[in-house]
Amino acid sequence: MYIRPYQGEDETDVLAVWRNSMTADRISEDVFRTRVLLDPNFSAENLPVAVEGGRVVGFALCLTRRVPFFVQGLEPDSAWVTAFGVHPDHRRKGIGSALFGNLINQLARQGRKKLEISPYVPNYFAPGVDVDRYPEALKFLQNKFDFKVIERATSMGANLTNFQIPPEIEALERRREHDDGITIRMVTAADLPDLMPFIERYFGWDWRRHAQDYLVEYFGDSPHQVCVLVARRHGEVIGFCQQRRERFGPFGVHPDFRRLQIGRLLLFRCLEAMSARQVYYAYFMWTGEDAARLYSLAGFQRRREFAILRKEL
Repeated sequence: MYIRPYQGEDETDVLAVWRNSMTADRISEDVFRTRVLLDPNFSAENLPVAVEGGRVVGFALCLTRRVPFFVQGLEPDSAWVTAFGVHPDHRRKGIGSALFGNLINQLARQGRKKLEISPYVPNYFAPGVDVDRYPEALKFLQNKFDFKVIERATSMGANLTNFQIPPEIEALERRREHDDGITIRMVTAADLPDLMPFIERYFGWDWRRHAQDYLVEYFGDSPHQVCVLVARRHGEVIGFCQQRRERFGPFGVHPDFRRLQIGRLLLFRCLEAMSARQVYYAYFMWTGEDAARLYSLAGFQRRREFAILRKEL
């Protein structure tokens, strides 16, 4: 067994390892090509593969920034592993240890200070390690390489069949409009000069990037696939919510107005719009425990639990 950088002819083998090891996160050739090989930060050296008997039997996909990410720049101290695996037929031979050892040494030589699994934007496949589906991988990272859990993330989903907005939510919406001058409606082009700076200021550049991506599609050729709602108070943008096909979110409310429960109004109105377009399921990949309680009010149930890990190099 030896380790070398990824080569073009490795695609079939790497995907076979991926599908047999990351069984809850399988991907197609199209996704591999568009979200891995065509990622502007992809480097073959950061995708080491383990070869045995002429076949790839293991891999570790790592990203470091080669192009700046908005105002966060190149983040020269950081690296992210977004996928890794060893084929089940070749485990317990030290292949995983060799791959991570090789990668960690390489990153340390580059001057990187931390390696995380796996909140890389824009192209992560899961927020971290699924604690229920990959318990051995979690134990391996913690025990063998001293990765620490820095955050927990919950993925949730909701069946939207026969979805209805509860009367108490409609009553809350009427009170907010009457007492506080708050309105919630679909986005228009007139909202964009206020909406984009609002998202950037209160939720950061990654959320702005998501919103821009959705809005390009919404104002382009697929508005029926996308819902973007805007909440305003006396003309000022104080919240937004977005959805594309079955994927819900992200959504957020101005910190000064969260006590008014605007978030739940945005949530229910967006789900109503999805249901009206015959979208029968809604899901998202990542939230914290506080937000999970809000989502549960709208029928969301927990799908997966992730551990986000970091190792200081």
